[in-house]
Amino acid sequence: MPEGLYLATSKDLPGLVAQGRTATEALEIARDVARKLIEAKVQRSVNINLSTISDAFDYPLIVNA
Repeated sequence: MPEGLYLATSKDLPGLVAQGRTATEALEIARDVARKLIEAKVQRSVNINLSTISDAFDYPLIVNA
C-alpha cells in the first residue's frame, strides 16, 4: 500500500474536504464531514441540491507513485 495521505472532495457539496491515511479512512471522514455540512446548511435554511447515488458507485482514485 502506498504511503501518504488520501484526499476526498465532492463536486456536489462545496467545502467537503477530508483526508485519511487510507482511502477507506478518507471516505469515512468525508461521510462525517458531509453530514455536518448538510446539518449546518439545513439550520441556515440553505437549499441543498445533491444528486442521488446508489448503494455502489465508482469514484476516481489518484495515487502518486
